[in-house]
Amino acid sequence: MKILVHITHGPEEPTRAALGFLVAKAALEEGHTVSLFLAGNAVLLLRDQDMGGVVGVGTGNLKEHYEAIVKSGGRFYLSGMSAKARGMTEDDIKGKPAEFAMPKVLVQLSVDSDRMFTY
Repeated sequence: MKILVHITHGPEEPTRAALGFLVAKAALEEGHTVSLFLAGNAVLLLRDQDMGGVVGVGTGNLKEHYEAIVKSGGRFYLSGMSAKARGMTEDDIKGKPAEFAMPKVLVQLSVDSDRMFTY
């Protein structure tokens, strides 16, 4: 099954942000194909300086979830407009299975997915 996890909360909401990553990790462990689309402050979650400090109450460590997602083949899409507004550049996602994307990519991912979760 194809699953899309759309996350709009960033480091300011660590429990919600980590929950989105935890759900993506769990879906990958179950053998599903998973894409994550990060928008709003959620784009900051892929910056190294932010990723390491996000730990949710009962939802775990975001960096550990990220590493498991990457190891299992998960793919990240970051809202290009959200990233630009927050000063993110290609250097912030260099070496990560991630790319900047416009809203039409979110629409296409949602249409192509069997299930979608939003956090």
